[in-house]
Amino acid sequence: MSYAAFKMVHGPTGVQHCAAGYITHSLTENPPLASEEDIDMEGMEGEGEWVPPKRKGPKAPIPNLVVVKANVLEVYIVRVQEDDKRMPLTTEASNKAATMAGISGAWLEVVCHYRLHGNVESMAILSPGHDDGRRKRDAIILSFRDAKISVMEFDDSIHGLRTSSMHYFEGPEWQYLKRGREKFARGPLVQAEPQGRCGGVLLYDSQMIILKAAQAGYGLVGDDEGSGSGGTVSVHIESSYIVSLRDLDMKHVKDFTFIHGYIEPVMVILHEREPTWAGRLAWKHHTCMISAHSISMTLKQHPLIWSAPNLPHDAYRLLAVPSPIGGVIVMCANSLHYHSQSVSCALALNDFAMTTEGSSETPRCNFDVELDAAHATWISSDVALFSTKTGTLLLLSLVYDGRAVQKLELSKSKASVLASCISTVGDAFFFLGSRLGDSLLVQFNCGMTSSSSSSRLSKAEVGDNDGEAPLAKRLRRASSDISQDVVGEELSLYNLTPNNSDSLQQKAFSFAVRDSLVNIGPLKDFASGLRSNADVNAVGVAKQSNHELVCCSGHGKNGSLCILQQSIRPELITEVELPGCKGIWTVYHKGSRSHSSDSSRVNSDEDEFHAYLIISLESRTMVLETADMLGEVTESVDYYVDGCTIAAGNLFGRRRVVQVYARGVRILDGAYMTQELCIEVPNAETSSTSDSAAVSTVSIADPYVLLKMSDGSIQLIVGDPSACTVSMKSPPISKSSADPIAACSLYHDRGPEPWLRKTSTDAWLSTGTADDLEGTDGSTLDQGDIYCIVCRESGRLDLFDVPNFRCVYSIDKFMSGKSILVDTYLPDVYSDTQGTVKEQSEASSEEIKKEAGNKMKVVEICMQKWSGQFGRPFLFAILTDGTMLCYHAYLFEGQDNSGKAEGTSTAENATNSISTSRLRNLRFVRVFLESMTRDEVGTEASGQRIVNFRNIGGYQGAFLTGTRPAWLMVCRERLRVHPQLCHGHIVAFTPLHNINCNHGLIYVTAQGFLKICQLPSLNYDNYWPVKKIPLRGTPHQITYFPDNNLYALIISFPVSRPVSQVLPSLVDQDSNHQTEVDGVGSEDVEKSFIVDDFEVRILEPSKSGGLWEAKASIKMQTSENAITVRMVTLLNTTTKENETFLAIGTAYVQGEDVAGRGRIILASVRQDPKNPDSWVTEVYSRELKGAISALAALQGNLLIASGAKIILHQWNGEELNGFSFYDAPHYVVSLNIVKTFILFGDVHKSIYFLNWKEEGTALILLAKDFGLLDCYATEFLIDTTTLSLVVSDDQKNIQIFYYAPKSMESWKGQKLLPRAEFHVGAHVTKFLRLQMLPTSLSDRPNRYALLCGTLDGSIGCIAPLDELTFRRLQTLQRKLVDAVPHVGGLNPRAFRQFRANGKAHRPGPDNIVDSELLCYYEMLPLEEQLEIANQIGTTRGQILNNLNDLSIGTSFL
Repeated sequence: MSYAAFKMVHGPTGVQHCAAGYITHSLTENPPLASEEDIDMEGMEGEGEWVPPKRKGPKAPIPNLVVVKANVLEVYIVRVQEDDKRMPLTTEASNKAATMAGISGAWLEVVCHYRLHGNVESMAILSPGHDDGRRKRDAIILSFRDAKISVMEFDDSIHGLRTSSMHYFEGPEWQYLKRGREKFARGPLVQAEPQGRCGGVLLYDSQMIILKAAQAGYGLVGDDEGSGSGGTVSVHIESSYIVSLRDLDMKHVKDFTFIHGYIEPVMVILHEREPTWAGRLAWKHHTCMISAHSISMTLKQHPLIWSAPNLPHDAYRLLAVPSPIGGVIVMCANSLHYHSQSVSCALALNDFAMTTEGSSETPRCNFDVELDAAHATWISSDVALFSTKTGTLLLLSLVYDGRAVQKLELSKSKASVLASCISTVGDAFFFLGSRLGDSLLVQFNCGMTSSSSSSRLSKAEVGDNDGEAPLAKRLRRASSDISQDVVGEELSLYNLTPNNSDSLQQKAFSFAVRDSLVNIGPLKDFASGLRSNADVNAVGVAKQSNHELVCCSGHGKNGSLCILQQSIRPELITEVELPGCKGIWTVYHKGSRSHSSDSSRVNSDEDEFHAYLIISLESRTMVLETADMLGEVTESVDYYVDGCTIAAGNLFGRRRVVQVYARGVRILDGAYMTQELCIEVPNAETSSTSDSAAVSTVSIADPYVLLKMSDGSIQLIVGDPSACTVSMKSPPISKSSADPIAACSLYHDRGPEPWLRKTSTDAWLSTGTADDLEGTDGSTLDQGDIYCIVCRESGRLDLFDVPNFRCVYSIDKFMSGKSILVDTYLPDVYSDTQGTVKEQSEASSEEIKKEAGNKMKVVEICMQKWSGQFGRPFLFAILTDGTMLCYHAYLFEGQDNSGKAEGTSTAENATNSISTSRLRNLRFVRVFLESMTRDEVGTEASGQRIVNFRNIGGYQGAFLTGTRPAWLMVCRERLRVHPQLCHGHIVAFTPLHNINCNHGLIYVTAQGFLKICQLPSLNYDNYWPVKKIPLRGTPHQITYFPDNNLYALIISFPVSRPVSQVLPSLVDQDSNHQTEVDGVGSEDVEKSFIVDDFEVRILEPSKSGGLWEAKASIKMQTSENAITVRMVTLLNTTTKENETFLAIGTAYVQGEDVAGRGRIILASVRQDPKNPDSWVTEVYSRELKGAISALAALQGNLLIASGAKIILHQWNGEELNGFSFYDAPHYVVSLNIVKTFILFGDVHKSIYFLNWKEEGTALILLAKDFGLLDCYATEFLIDTTTLSLVVSDDQKNIQIFYYAPKSMESWKGQKLLPRAEFHVGAHVTKFLRLQMLPTSLSDRPNRYALLCGTLDGSIGCIAPLDELTFRRLQTLQRKLVDAVPHVGGLNPRAFRQFRANGKAHRPGPDNIVDSELLCYYEMLPLEEQLEIANQIGTTRGQILNNLNDLSIGTSFL
């Protein structure tokens, strides 16, 4: 293997940074994405004592939540549910939490998300200050290594983020900023000034960049500009300049922040004057200080206005206190300090807090706590919330009088997830972001228990916003301090101790978890094993979906096993053989009933069972009742059964069933036909083809049915809900022979407030009529609007309203796949538009004809809106080459829409009256479908491939049939794509809900099997479907035992032990040390000490999907840490038989004064016939010098890495005997075996390549890497007959080496030569070698790819490529660097370059292509794809086939 591709198959999930800001809407405007129904309805339905406040518009909006996961940036909007009856079906807010402060649920909804070409080092939100009446939005400042800063703002026109400015301080011209250093412990640190006047970035630990915001200080000019242009303006950076902190006499800067309450921006910097270390703490401990500098951006002067010296050496973070108090809190590991210009006070947290000489005694907290690695945010102006390293939530109260803080009070509140960041979101929520567990959105509420301080609370909580007044009143009314009952500690908050502090007793804070973001990181180890519903008879691709990935995730109480499945394998209930099936449908049946209210209808519709299953065969139709058993009733019903059915569905609120066949339509009331229509093509046009015209595709939207005929015309069946009858109508859409209709569909815009009405230019008129219609029937409002989508062969897409068939929206060249779709505003005259389209697309169509013999067109189109009141429609289209286009609708009110249109001068005069009814404000943004593989369709589509579903296993979305079937699930308004590979080609699919199959599904395979299934109980709101099994401990390593389908897991738990028990285990047998222990005081002996207890647990996967069962556990001794566990097969030299053992390597952690020891344990894993509960028997145990860090089986022998030695042992049935060894440099971190070849990685000295000669019983060094490399993981990469060596390091790089003894550069074979190097951007801790699947272009056997598990929760894949494919994709990659606009202005080539971090490194060959960049090719418009393919000398089809084969080849699980 000379070439490879790197692909991120699972994105990062660990949250590293979070912040709240008004990104998509300003503080004074309602969020454009929310529906404006909460104010009026809450006033009617709330408690009697609350009168809605008289104010304009809805209450103040909640800010957005911005989340960073490694190189992924996500922007969320917080949706709040104030009435349980209007809860959407599938939201994360469906937890059973009690109503708090009038809020019964809240969840996070994705606005936009991006994968960046760089890891975000820090993030800040630049807000425009608190001027009344402002319309400015906040901006996001991101920093990247080494010194890159990008400022992002939300652009309504593209419904996404755009870069407003970039600041770059790298390269030769900025080299002097480093002051000769090359290695820095952290990247740039960003902070924003509270009033939005400037931002600061700390670079290279000694340089401060001041980012000056435009119109800093007042914001008057910006507001005028924003209101004059009709849109909202975000804050943006005007200029920047550098301040050298060395010139201000500051070294060793730890943190900085901007503080509140000054006319000019004031920056407080925490720095250390003279560093100290542990051995000097007795003499030198208060080495830090803070300095407050006033920032004058016009004069570029920064005078010192006040400072506070003599702060503890362990001070690490500053927390600015909000107005009206002001000042700053210095966070130290053992104390908290408050400082302002006039006063200061401190609080000692434990016995290690030291006071300075001559100062008074520091007040002491009433409990011991350590605050190192803590994170904090403000939940009111005088109460801060701290999240500690143990997951405890602490409340810090500032007791103040006026502006003088008298003292600090700390109290324990709750226990929660181990947080890596924390941010307050609005007035009622905070977000706990975590790298070690699931991140939580928590609602908090402050109630008063003392009337004396109620005025102070209301003053603190009621800010400048009018909308906070009713919220504060409802906060005081909350009485519950009980969290929701969610299973799992990382998903719930629970009480630890009551608040005993005097001041905090007046404030009773209660919390409720409202939502969580799943996290599978950090991935320390994983193993591939069989699924519980695996099919042992599966072959080929289907065999791969038998396996799942079991991962060691999390840490401490957030530790868990994550079961990941790359593809979905439904749980089979039953299957029958059914050859020749063309389609299946399930329909409901209700008797004649009156229109019920909307809420009761929704509830009853969810629980209603399907009545009939209709199966279309090649020459007939079967009808089955879906009662307790599926019974065939074909002969006793009036369905059309003499031929195949084209489609079936429900009309008139499920009171009728409509069945469409090739020559007619039947309306049925249950089993009885009430009406039949024969399809007749009107003779207005040429009637020569009328005899052969039949129905080809059908779209049903109650009460309409759209028929596309085989001759290209369309017919509309219109239903009459009152009489439950239908009539046929020929829509006034011109059937043009020059531009026939390629695909058409109906879209039902459901709801009392249909979403598309908001996009019309006269939306305010439609809202008024909706109010009038409310009193009539209620059914008209619920019915919503119906639209007809028509796509023509030229690529033009039109949206018509039904039944009037006025064109309300048009898009030219739709199949080009542009990133944004905008209405063309052309007049509704086809002759004019056809000419325009022809001229515009002439060049592109010629290029398409060059590439393909037939012209590409849309073969299927579908538009659907799923989730509740906040949902927006998705638009899907499938092209003839198998490409699937997906768009998400959004609302954009342009500044002057009519001025942007092409040919507007004629359109405005001719169609001035019609133009108001067009959906001018409707736009679509293209959505990237991850892990989607193309499926060749051909020109003639065989049935509809996109099947929508509303509730299968609690999820909603669409299913894509074909040779590569996939699920498209809508979670948080984001599409999650999950392939289904287990049964190959699927020809038909439909949901099924009956008493035996609760919200399940039916599908028919191409082999002729009908399968009734249910979705496995997994979390599908992730890159891969995942299930988390909480362990309440830290998992370290896992191995799979395939013979018994068991897993062996190393797990540790923190336990508290008395010092008297801990100290003897830390002592060697030397008498000198024993006297030291005897000298320990009696008080110290009584204290407890936290140590980790290790055990190896044998787990059996659950068959039913519940918790896994622990079959047995092997406890480690005191101070003994289990380091590695492996299943090994050893040759018994006595009996000459192979025996399989569980091998465990351990280390005794006893301090630096005790020589290192380890223990090797061999255990037999099998069920004891005499004692069925006994699964593990210890066979052998022996102590060795040095920690046993790695184990592997080599040709029936056991290879043990013990300390700095690698020893090969033989097994004689009773003991292990070493007979060959090799001396490693320092410490072996990983060990890999292929045949007789050995690869091991050293902790500092890179990798070594050995060979075992059986005849000489010697371990021989073949070659090694002479560079200095801190290894994390190693593995072999196999490409047919080529063996390569892969290693990951501490700088997030991956290198591939090869052994070439005949090469001149290898120093006669002593040196491993670099084959490729690549920067992953995450610490790779585990490689797993899996065999690649054969593809259409490459069926070479014995090709293996590597799965890479990382600490941020992402999973990468390194796959070998042949040279021709590599050259093609590498050339494409170089073109895409310039052809694609990159988010934040980041350079993908710079991101993927090897990071040496100051070490000497010779650049290696560039032999890895980046699939993260290549995937942008499919998102380019068709014309650009063809142009780029032409420029690099290949074809678009060839490139797409290569990318497709890479996806198929790596579909392992």
